[in-house]
Amino acid sequence: MLKTFKLGGVHPAENKLSKNSPIERLPVPKRVSVPVGQHLGAPAKPLVAKGDMVKVGQLIAKGEGFISANVHSPVSGKVFKLDNVIDASGYRRQAIIIDVDGDEWIEGIDKSTDISKDIVLDQKAIINRINEMGVVGLGGATFPSHVKLMVPDGKKAEVLIINGVECEPYLTSDHRLMMERGEEILIGTKILMKGLGVNKAMIGIENNKPDAIEHMTALAKEYEGIEVYALKVKYPQGAEKQLIKALINREVPSGKLPIEVGAVVNNAGTAYAVYEAVQKNKPLIERVVTLTGKSVKKPSNFQVRIGTPVADLVEAAGGLPEDTGKVIGGGPMMGKALLSLDVPVVKGTSGILIMPDEESHRGEVANCIRCGKCITVCPMGLEPWLLEKVVMHEDFDRAEKERIMDCIECGSCHYTCPANRQLLDYLRLGKSTVGKIMRTRRK
Repeated sequence: MLKTFKLGGVHPAENKLSKNSPIERLPVPKRVSVPVGQHLGAPAKPLVAKGDMVKVGQLIAKGEGFISANVHSPVSGKVFKLDNVIDASGYRRQAIIIDVDGDEWIEGIDKSTDISKDIVLDQKAIINRINEMGVVGLGGATFPSHVKLMVPDGKKAEVLIINGVECEPYLTSDHRLMMERGEEILIGTKILMKGLGVNKAMIGIENNKPDAIEHMTALAKEYEGIEVYALKVKYPQGAEKQLIKALINREVPSGKLPIEVGAVVNNAGTAYAVYEAVQKNKPLIERVVTLTGKSVKKPSNFQVRIGTPVADLVEAAGGLPEDTGKVIGGGPMMGKALLSLDVPVVKGTSGILIMPDEESHRGEVANCIRCGKCITVCPMGLEPWLLEKVVMHEDFDRAEKERIMDCIECGSCHYTCPANRQLLDYLRLGKSTVGKIMRTRRK
């Protein structure tokens, strides 16, 4: 019987249109916009100014604070200016804008495709290297990866979980990475195991990727302590707490992190980035991004330099379809509509979905009929209908008591609601407001 989590979940149409599209390297753009805050935590502090010349891999913004991450130049050329640009969330964020001139890399980066298996760095050096190279979680949350390896006093890591689930419909970047860079992912997994001080790793892959399961299982036979597990197809199994429940049958307590139950979770793409950082001395300056949609001429998986405009990916996939209704950063369940195709690719950009106009409109909102479907599908055991109401009435104390901060924003409630209630919108608003209240209270 296939492993899965028990509480809630849905099964939207998968639409993995680009699953058989090999990774293509997108040409370096003429200009990039590199935000200094591409990670969870404090934005990095710029180290360059207008007119400075930079090279590929050069540190251009320094992560400050415990939870932050370095930012490196993905291109070589001249800094055009430092300015605020619109990001995927629709807000203006500080970015370093660089005009590209050639493709000159700093010394010390191994650009070869030779696979390096010998892990020579010790535990402390691994954590430092991952920190230096600006590696963050590539599954969406963009949590600085070195922080996850720094186990708090009194806690103990027992198992590393690698997330190869990719349960969000349409997205296939991790699938293609596992098929084409599986060896490097496994070496990255061994590096993470060494950095974490554990001898056991579990790679979870949903059963709709039988080729990836077969491929990774065959490769993993040569790597002691690493096992691949096929999982039942159910959204949102790629969420940390649901994946932990599926693989080791432990529940992360409310308000706690996975380390509370002895687990640390990293995305398959993150494991690959860790391999490049430690074995190739390569900063996180590019990533694989899925560009897809039912009307897209050429659904693709592109290897893209950070800072590349989304418009370049759209053009490479055949251009913007005439029937386009929305362009979404991410997948249809958790992604957000982009305001412009000038939005830059960042470390957390896993995919761009172009939705046809006929599918991009929300249904008319009706009264809640108390059917309870949103409760049934919530993987965190919340009552989304109730949370919507208390947030609408700005009763944020009640929202906190009803555990709104446990919401993982998966959108299962929104997806299943027959009344088209704007559940996810209000849950996000409530989480943001309650989070601010809690931070103020702690101060």
